[in-house]
Amino acid sequence: MDRYRRFNRSRQKVKSLNEREHLLDLTSLISRTEAMASQPDLRYQGLARRILEARSRQAPVILMMGAHLLRAGTARLLIELMERGWITHICMNGAGPIHDFEMALIGATTESVARYIAEGQFGLWRETGQINDIVKAGHEAGLGYGESIGREIEKASFPNREISVLAAGYRLRIPVTVHIGIGYDIIHEHPNFHAASMAGASDDDFLIFVETVSRLEGGVLLNFGSSVMGPEVYLKALAMARNTAHQEGREIRRFTTAVFDLVGIGEEWDSEPSKDDPRYYFRPFKTILVRTVRDGGESLYFQGDHRKTFPTLFKAIIETSSGGGN
Repeated sequence: MDRYRRFNRSRQKVKSLNEREHLLDLTSLISRTEAMASQPDLRYQGLARRILEARSRQAPVILMMGAHLLRAGTARLLIELMERGWITHICMNGAGPIHDFEMALIGATTESVARYIAEGQFGLWRETGQINDIVKAGHEAGLGYGESIGREIEKASFPNREISVLAAGYRLRIPVTVHIGIGYDIIHEHPNFHAASMAGASDDDFLIFVETVSRLEGGVLLNFGSSVMGPEVYLKALAMARNTAHQEGREIRRFTTAVFDLVGIGEEWDSEPSKDDPRYYFRPFKTILVRTVRDGGESLYFQGDHRKTFPTLFKAIIETSSGGGN
């Protein structure tokens, strides 16, 4: 007999997305024209050169992201960089695919947490819950989490699949890996949530990510707004990759990392803060900017809203690739 009672998910009342008030829609997407109107910035141009140099030597350019990067309207810009071969791997937390899926399906996403948590309806939307079945079926077919969803969006011809980063990854054979924690995401509330399949598919994605990190020598790793998933998953992947590389007589130490976030960390980030400094507990600082590059790599930090920083980087990459950067 179980010692503790468990909540029964089948008791949940799930409504249609047609009944939800959405906070973002297709009008929130940033156009290429808007991005190219960004103000020039020499620091962004320097990072753009490192990205293009990495690709010239066939080294990966990895972009780790919190879901807010998608909510900032960057999907079209992300997809263009993927199509041009300048981003070769994207990592999302579990919320990223939800926003991508909803935008591809209905052209809108994001609900008012304050409103729907009061009603007990937060996250319980029937169409979004289809992700559980999609990932389960994909996992049974040997696919990872991100590829399962991207394939469904593409093959089922979702109305707005052209703005789906996951579908673009499937079309272009660029991994878009998803790294979940059970209980973090709204689809975990649903009666059809199958934890073993979701965890197994995310584990497949983790191993795909580790394989990419194993080739990071000479490459670039970008982290946009992920303060926990990004640095923690990257840290373990790099440990695994370096363990194998050392056995093979290889090194993974000369690469560039760049963090984009709202948090102010000061002008110096070549050494980690002391434990009595609150910045010590900001994982992107100590993990991505300091600890993992201290033996040969370099790091950069960009503070600002993703709706400004990502278009600025996009413009720098486009202009630098065409010889327009200084």
